[in-house]
Amino acid sequence: MKLRKGKNKEEQPDTAIETVDAATADEASSEVTTATGDALEAPADEETVLDTTKSAPDDRATEGPLDESEANAVRPYIDLGGVKILPREGLNLRLEIEESTKRIVAVGLDYAESTLQIQAFAAPRSIGLWNETREQIAEQIGSQGGTVTEREGGLGYELLAEVPVQVPAGQPAATRIARFVGVDGPRWFLRGVIAGAGATDAEKGALVEELFRSVVVVRGDTPMPPRDLIPLKMPAGAGEEA
Repeated sequence: MKLRKGKNKEEQPDTAIETVDAATADEASSEVTTATGDALEAPADEETVLDTTKSAPDDRATEGPLDESEANAVRPYIDLGGVKILPREGLNLRLEIEESTKRIVAVGLDYAESTLQIQAFAAPRSIGLWNETREQIAEQIGSQGGTVTEREGGLGYELLAEVPVQVPAGQPAATRIARFVGVDGPRWFLRGVIAGAGATDAEKGALVEELFRSVVVVRGDTPMPPRDLIPLKMPAGAGEEA
C-alpha cells in the first residue's frame, strides 16, 4: 500500500506509507524485540530491585519526543493513533502488522539510509520503564548469542547491540548492528530500534535521533496497564488507497 498525503495548512512533503507483516520486518529489530504484541515483559521476580526512575533528555518537553499536550496542534502530522509522525522529505513509513490479529504493532521509518522502528507503551505517571527494559533487552540478546554495550548517547543511555540474524542452512553465521533507544514521558514510554547507517555512522545517527525526537505520543485517557502497547491505527485515507 502506498499513501501520498495531501497538503494540510503547511507545505507537507510526500511520505510513502506501506504495510508489512511484522514477522518479516527488519531483522535487527524483529529478532530481539521484547514486545511485538501487547506489552513489554513484566519483571519476572517481584522482589527484584528495579530502577524505576525516568530516563529522558532534559529538554524532552520542548525538543521531543513530545506528549500530545506539548505538540503544535497545527503541524501536519500523520495520525497513527498512539503516535503521530511529522512528514519530511526522504521519509518512508511502514506499518508492521501482526498476522494473527491483523493489529498494527509497530511503526517502521526508513530515513537517512537507516531504519527506525518505534513502539509506544503505557507507563505509570511517576515511574519510568526504560532502565528496566534495557536490562531485559540485554539479557535477551545475550541469550541469543549476541553482544551488547551500554553507552550514553544523544537521547540518554542506549544499547549498541550486535544481533544474530537468521540465515539459510549451510550459510555462515551473520550478525547485524542495532541501537536500542528509549525515552520515558508522562504516562508513556517510547522505544526505538535503529539499524542501517544510523547504527554505526555518527552523522546519520544524529539525523535518526532527530526523527525519533519529532514523534508525538498520544497516550489518551483510557486506563491501560503499565507496559501495554498503546494502540495504533491506519491513517485517514489509507483504507481507500490500499
